[in-house]
Amino acid sequence: MSLTFHWFLPTNGDSRHVVGGGHGTPATVSGRDRPPTVAYLSQIARAAEDLGFVGALTPTGAWCEDAWLTTAMVSQHTERLKFLVAFRPGFVSPTLAAQMASTFQRQSGGRLLLNVVTGGESHEQRAYGDFLDKDARYRRTGEFLEIVRGLWEGRTVDLDGEFLKVEDATLARVPDPVPEVYFGGSSPVAGEVAAKHVDVYLTWGEPPAQVAEKIAWVRALAEKEGRTVRFGIRLHVITRDTSEQAWAEAERLLAGFDPETVKSVQAGLARSESEGQQRMLALHGGGSRDGLEIHPNLWAGIGLVRGGAGTALVGSHDEVAERIGEYHRLGIDEFVLSGYPHLEEAYWFGEGVLPRLAAQGLWQHPFAARPAPSAQVPFAS
Repeated sequence: MSLTFHWFLPTNGDSRHVVGGGHGTPATVSGRDRPPTVAYLSQIARAAEDLGFVGALTPTGAWCEDAWLTTAMVSQHTERLKFLVAFRPGFVSPTLAAQMASTFQRQSGGRLLLNVVTGGESHEQRAYGDFLDKDARYRRTGEFLEIVRGLWEGRTVDLDGEFLKVEDATLARVPDPVPEVYFGGSSPVAGEVAAKHVDVYLTWGEPPAQVAEKIAWVRALAEKEGRTVRFGIRLHVITRDTSEQAWAEAERLLAGFDPETVKSVQAGLARSESEGQQRMLALHGGGSRDGLEIHPNLWAGIGLVRGGAGTALVGSHDEVAERIGEYHRLGIDEFVLSGYPHLEEAYWFGEGVLPRLAAQGLWQHPFAARPAPSAQVPFAS
């Protein structure tokens, strides 16, 4: 089976420096370097499409543009790229969300994927009028997905749940194809939701041993439900012709981290209720700039200023391809990647790493009529 690669649409702004923020912390000022206009995001999307990425993740939260609206506009400037739209179930009626997804599928030619984000920060949720605690939000997500999946199957849904109630809910037109559901979460209740409802379980880029534990955990829970779940990982990438060039770029990014910004972001993230976020913080010791290579070619520096995904694969194209193979052997089949700036880094990865994976039989261009990119990079380091 060919590995699947997705890129990222930086709807919080892009830069040659790391755009920090997320998980209840505001985007850093470097996001003003390249505003997230439809024109710029479409440029990234078209590059990803040509290079062989299947989809592009678009984030959700107060720190970025709305994912539904942005991807609906960007989709009109692309032909095949799918959009992994992050959304929070507590903000939208499940019947309306199912209808929105169905409309998106028809208008985009079946190019919607859904990333369900339960929301790990109560203070951010309250700003949107959601006052449930974290465990309750996950239980509500389970009810939400039960309703949505029933509607997508063409059934009339009645549910009187702990949080959600619908009567005679139905869709005039079901989506074709039904969007695949992506989901992440490290708490016990998150695992239960994943086992019952999702197609792809996503983990942030922890070292392989920790990722293997997560895969075994979710796989066992899914087997109890009589289901199988695929697995994906969310990482940044810094890949160059040589290892020295890649690590020099990582050091350049690190040198651009203002100490006061690091302190402020880490203080905000330390209050996070997300178990996944706390696992990310533990990788760099809560703000230390020392010992950031936590596994060969796995760098925790991004997490000093950015919430959520805080690790990057750093190295030569051969080294990054090797690490991808290592994660794949654990059971990871989908990779959701990003890099700063997102336009240039898409080319570094697409023209540097993907041909090497193709040569190993691990990847083929998803659009068969197009050849795989040649193993060269157009940008000087």
